[in-house]
Amino acid sequence: MPTTLERSHDGPNRAAEAAASPRGGPSRRLRTRRRRDSQARIVVVSGGVLIIAGVLGILLFLVVEVVPLLAPAKVVAHAPVAGPASAPLGVLTDESRTFVALLGSDGVVRVVRGDDGSLVAEKALAKPAARPAGGATLGNAGFVVGDDRGGVVTVAIAFETAYRDDRAVVSAKIGEPVAIAIDPGGAPVVRCAASLHGFSAAVVATRADGRVVVAQSDVEENPFSGEKSTQVSRHELDSPAAVDAVLIDRRREDVYAATADGRLLWWSLGSGDSGPQVYSVGAPVTAFSLLLGDQALVLGQADGSLSVWFRVARSGERPRLERVRAFPHLDGAVRLIAPSARDRTFWAQDDAGHAVLCYSTSERVLWSGDSPAQTASAAALSPKMNGAIVATAGSFAALDVDSRHPEASLSSYFRPVWYEGYDGPEHVWQSSSGSDESEPKLGLMPLVFGTLKATLFSLLFAVPLALLAAMYTSQFMHWKLKRVVKPVVEIMASLPSVVLGFLAGLWLAPRVASYFLAVPLALVVVPVAVLVASALGQRLPATLRHRFPDGIGSIASIGVVALAIGLCVLACRPLEAACFGGDFVAWLRTSLGIAYDSKNCVVLGLAMGVAVVPIIFAIAEESFSNVPSTLVSGSLALGADRWHTVTRVVLPTASAGLFSAVMIGFGRAIGETMIVVMASGNTPIMDWSMLRGLRSLSANIATEIPEAPDGGTLYRTLFLAALLLFMLTFVVNTAAELVRQHLRQKYARL
Repeated sequence: MPTTLERSHDGPNRAAEAAASPRGGPSRRLRTRRRRDSQARIVVVSGGVLIIAGVLGILLFLVVEVVPLLAPAKVVAHAPVAGPASAPLGVLTDESRTFVALLGSDGVVRVVRGDDGSLVAEKALAKPAARPAGGATLGNAGFVVGDDRGGVVTVAIAFETAYRDDRAVVSAKIGEPVAIAIDPGGAPVVRCAASLHGFSAAVVATRADGRVVVAQSDVEENPFSGEKSTQVSRHELDSPAAVDAVLIDRRREDVYAATADGRLLWWSLGSGDSGPQVYSVGAPVTAFSLLLGDQALVLGQADGSLSVWFRVARSGERPRLERVRAFPHLDGAVRLIAPSARDRTFWAQDDAGHAVLCYSTSERVLWSGDSPAQTASAAALSPKMNGAIVATAGSFAALDVDSRHPEASLSSYFRPVWYEGYDGPEHVWQSSSGSDESEPKLGLMPLVFGTLKATLFSLLFAVPLALLAAMYTSQFMHWKLKRVVKPVVEIMASLPSVVLGFLAGLWLAPRVASYFLAVPLALVVVPVAVLVASALGQRLPATLRHRFPDGIGSIASIGVVALAIGLCVLACRPLEAACFGGDFVAWLRTSLGIAYDSKNCVVLGLAMGVAVVPIIFAIAEESFSNVPSTLVSGSLALGADRWHTVTRVVLPTASAGLFSAVMIGFGRAIGETMIVVMASGNTPIMDWSMLRGLRSLSANIATEIPEAPDGGTLYRTLFLAALLLFMLTFVVNTAAELVRQHLRQKYARL
């Protein structure tokens, strides 16, 4: 009996297999099926684990590349080396810190070796005044010192590197001193500063009577005889009080001074005014210096405060100095500020021996600690920003500095930054600059904004079109026509994005600019034309309508849309000539102040729509088609018409799948690269106008990564942009999955 039941249930061979099976165990076919199921399970699980591991590996790689951006600087101090006995007024060093040049308070320049302090060369410049004045110069490396006979002496220091047998050999040379008279009466120079450029020099100095004098010395060489002639110009500046420190920029356009009562003075030499602008800064200024580019002034004050001031020129107003940044207070009065010749880094040290390494633009304190020379009177950062020298009477100490990404900080990436030359804080992305003195601007907010803007305008075009097309194809279109339309639309998803971007940038953008008025016209005319054609079609006699095959309305609507668009294009020129002076785009710019970029969000939305519509359409159509037919039949049986059945029954039931389709389209749009690169203009601006361009995160990565130095700040910032894009898509997809599950549970009982 059991054998008969088994035969009737599983077939005639089952009994024989059971009889042949040893000890009554499972049959060979069952064992094979289980083995294959186990193998398939292993393959599927392994594939899923590998995919998850791959995604996590990408995330880990991005994090590893980004983390060094926010790492603090490393400063390692070496043991002090014996140096000249006189207190240094200024110090300079070469890129490898092989040599150290020191200007002593005795008016002598000495070049010593950085490792042992042995003397290499020396040259006496002048007999200093009772109150020594001098220091390292701006511009070319050199020193300036005031003497007790009413003059100053400048000298250039040259560090040259030659390569012999694949080895770098550094040499140091002290140039010929150049004397410049400040006071013909011979009054001692109390304070002085200079800017050197080749054979010329600009000096600002204060005399014993408190007057501020600016002198320029230009050396001209006869190209035939080699004879040199020197021309010196000198003029005095009006000062409201005696000054304690002076400074002149490299362009020789601005002079700065500080008074003992806490005032900052600024003379703009090019303005023609001899009087200064006066600013009250609180505590007396004890040290100050210009940063690279000569647009930012760092002030150190007696109360330990550190601040950065800019020259701001707002429209219609006189340029003024404004306090832009403030750093944490030091423990004592700031005595030293040494700027970097490479970037906006500066070294500051107080009279208690505490030092900080700061970066102006990112407003970061890169390092803080005790200086190896507690009573240092001079300091300098190496030209490559890989070390520093702090010097005091009788010794100097070298420091190794590892500060790879000082300009990177969360605030500079995601908050407005007040850059030099700007009227106020702004979000700016400008990774390249016209000169070494211009700082890169790496604000990521314009790229995030551009990514969201591109996605929004793309989906505004693609989502309604794709969902309505999917609804019509699934619920209203004749099945014979559906068999043709659906595969054609799905095949469109395979179009290469580079081809779409190429066509959008080189073919579509010029035509949209030429016939832009046709775009808003089409938004009105096309829907009206379709509604009118549908109404006229419904008014045809029933006997005539039934003569046409099913689905002819869909084909006719395509012709109506094409005809309406053609009419809009034909009417564009006459309408522009009649109402907008012959050029609608120029009328927008002159009359409404609306800027128009040839590659803008209209062009981008049309091109991205072609790429996104097929994906949303395919998933949405499947969601509509998977709605149980019993729901549709029940609704129709209760008396509802087809439209109400689709909108009240089919649409809510398919909402989970429709939401998934939109989110997948969102992911396709947010990660698109080539279309955005070619059709958006790649302009990193924050403007919601659809007539302006943009730059997205993905397009920026594709554009910038080939030129980014490996391991540099720009290189890692692009990885940060990739991490942002990764996290943005992850968060959006996670939220979309939660919403989809909620909708699925909500309509699961239908």
